[in-house]
Amino acid sequence: MDFIKRDDIKKNALPGRVVQNAVGHNSAVLSEKMTVSFCHYSAESGPMEPHNHAEESVVVLSCKDAYVKWGSGKDSLEHTVELHEGDLMHFPPLEWHVFGYKEGGYLDALCIYGQVTNIRPEEIQAENV
Repeated sequence: MDFIKRDDIKKNALPGRVVQNAVGHNSAVLSEKMTVSFCHYSAESGPMEPHNHAEESVVVLSCKDAYVKWGSGKDSLEHTVELHEGDLMHFPPLEWHVFGYKEGGYLDALCIYGQVTNIRPEEIQAENV
Protein backbone atom coordinates (compact mmCIF):
# COMPACT_ATOMS: atom_id res chain seq x y z
CA MET A 1 0.00 0.00 0.00
CA ASP A 2 1.09 3.56 -0.66
CA PHE A 3 0.23 6.22 1.89
CA ILE A 4 0.87 9.93 1.54
CA LYS A 5 -0.40 13.02 3.31
CA ARG A 6 -1.88 15.78 1.17
CA ASP A 7 0.45 18.33 2.77
CA ASP A 8 3.41 16.36 1.38
CA ILE A 9 2.23 16.54 -2.26
CA LYS A 10 3.77 19.25 -4.46
CA LYS A 11 1.43 22.09 -5.42
CA ASN A 12 1.27 23.02 -9.13
CA ALA A 13 -0.20 26.45 -9.85
CA LEU A 14 -2.16 26.27 -13.12
CA PRO A 15 -4.56 28.74 -14.74
CA GLY A 16 -7.65 28.86 -12.52
CA ARG A 17 -6.52 26.31 -9.95
CA VAL A 18 -3.81 24.72 -7.84
CA VAL A 19 -3.37 21.00 -8.51
CA GLN A 20 -1.69 18.38 -6.33
CA ASN A 21 -1.07 15.22 -8.36
CA ALA A 22 -1.64 12.40 -5.88
CA VAL A 23 -1.87 9.29 -8.10
CA GLY A 24 -0.95 8.84 -11.76
CA HIS A 25 1.76 9.84 -14.22
CA ASN A 26 4.36 12.19 -12.63
CA SER A 27 2.46 12.06 -9.34
CA ALA A 28 3.28 11.38 -5.69
CA VAL A 29 2.13 7.77 -6.21
CA LEU A 30 2.83 6.37 -9.67
CA SER A 31 0.06 4.66 -11.63
CA GLU A 32 -0.32 3.86 -15.31
CA LYS A 33 -4.08 3.24 -14.97
CA MET A 34 -5.68 6.18 -13.13
CA THR A 35 -5.21 9.79 -12.07
CA VAL A 36 -6.29 11.30 -8.76
CA SER A 37 -5.59 14.95 -7.96
CA PHE A 38 -6.48 17.40 -5.23
CA CYS A 39 -7.63 20.66 -6.83
CA HIS A 40 -8.20 24.03 -5.19
CA TYR A 41 -10.11 26.78 -7.01
CA SER A 42 -10.08 30.31 -5.58
CA ALA A 43 -9.43 33.95 -6.49
CA GLU A 44 -5.75 33.31 -5.72
CA SER A 45 -5.51 31.26 -8.95
CA GLY A 46 -7.77 33.49 -11.01
CA PRO A 47 -10.87 32.43 -12.91
CA MET A 48 -10.96 29.14 -14.73
CA GLU A 49 -11.91 28.98 -18.40
CA PRO A 50 -14.71 26.65 -19.48
CA HIS A 51 -13.07 23.46 -20.71
CA ASN A 52 -13.63 19.84 -21.63
CA HIS A 53 -11.43 16.79 -21.29
CA ALA A 54 -11.42 13.10 -20.46
CA GLU A 55 -14.22 11.51 -18.43
CA GLU A 56 -13.96 12.74 -14.85
CA SER A 57 -15.52 12.32 -11.43
CA VAL A 58 -15.12 15.12 -8.88
CA VAL A 59 -15.80 14.92 -5.14
CA VAL A 60 -16.26 18.18 -3.23
CA LEU A 61 -14.04 18.04 -0.14
CA SER A 62 -14.96 21.53 1.07
CA CYS A 63 -16.27 24.74 -0.43
CA LYS A 64 -17.74 28.14 0.21
CA ASP A 65 -20.15 29.77 -2.25
CA ALA A 66 -18.95 27.50 -5.06
CA TYR A 67 -20.80 26.26 -8.13
CA VAL A 68 -20.36 24.30 -11.33
CA LYS A 69 -21.68 25.27 -14.76
CA TRP A 70 -21.91 22.83 -17.65
CA GLY A 71 -23.49 22.55 -21.05
CA SER A 72 -23.22 21.95 -24.76
CA GLY A 73 -20.35 24.33 -25.53
CA LYS A 74 -17.73 26.70 -24.20
CA ASP A 75 -20.09 29.64 -24.65
CA SER A 76 -23.29 27.80 -23.79
CA LEU A 77 -23.15 26.47 -20.24
CA GLU A 78 -26.89 26.09 -19.75
CA HIS A 79 -26.82 24.45 -16.31
CA THR A 80 -25.63 25.71 -12.91
CA VAL A 81 -25.61 23.91 -9.57
CA GLU A 82 -24.45 25.21 -6.19
CA LEU A 83 -21.89 22.88 -4.63
CA HIS A 84 -21.73 21.47 -1.10
CA GLU A 85 -19.26 19.31 0.82
CA GLY A 86 -19.64 15.66 -0.16
CA ASP A 87 -21.23 16.33 -3.56
CA LEU A 88 -20.15 14.12 -6.46
CA MET A 89 -20.07 15.25 -10.08
CA HIS A 90 -19.48 12.98 -13.07
CA PHE A 91 -18.56 14.55 -16.42
CA PRO A 92 -18.81 12.41 -19.56
CA PRO A 93 -15.89 12.72 -21.99
CA LEU A 94 -15.65 16.18 -23.61
CA GLU A 95 -18.56 17.72 -21.69
CA TRP A 96 -17.99 21.47 -21.31
CA HIS A 97 -17.86 22.71 -17.71
CA VAL A 98 -16.31 25.24 -15.38
CA PHE A 99 -16.05 25.66 -11.62
CA GLY A 100 -16.64 29.04 -10.04
CA TYR A 101 -17.27 30.77 -6.74
CA LYS A 102 -18.67 34.01 -5.44
CA GLU A 103 -16.40 36.67 -3.94
CA GLY A 104 -14.52 35.17 -1.00
CA GLY A 105 -15.52 31.65 -2.02
CA TYR A 106 -13.52 28.60 -3.02
CA LEU A 107 -13.78 24.97 -4.05
CA ASP A 108 -11.53 22.19 -2.77
CA ALA A 109 -12.07 18.93 -4.63
CA LEU A 110 -10.72 15.50 -5.46
CA CYS A 111 -10.61 14.89 -9.24
CA ILE A 112 -10.53 11.30 -10.53
CA TYR A 113 -9.81 10.07 -14.07
CA GLY A 114 -9.61 6.53 -15.46
CA GLN A 115 -6.46 7.31 -17.46
CA VAL A 116 -3.07 8.96 -16.98
CA THR A 117 -2.43 10.98 -20.18
CA ASN A 118 -4.25 13.56 -22.30
CA ILE A 119 -6.51 14.58 -19.44
CA ARG A 120 -6.23 18.30 -18.71
CA PRO A 121 -6.87 21.16 -21.14
CA GLU A 122 -3.17 22.11 -21.16
CA GLU A 123 -2.17 18.56 -22.16
CA ILE A 124 -4.78 18.38 -24.90
CA GLN A 125 -3.64 21.74 -26.34
CA ALA A 126 0.03 20.68 -26.25
CA GLU A 127 -0.76 17.42 -28.03
CA ASN A 128 -2.72 19.23 -30.79
CA VAL A 129 0.04 21.78 -31.54
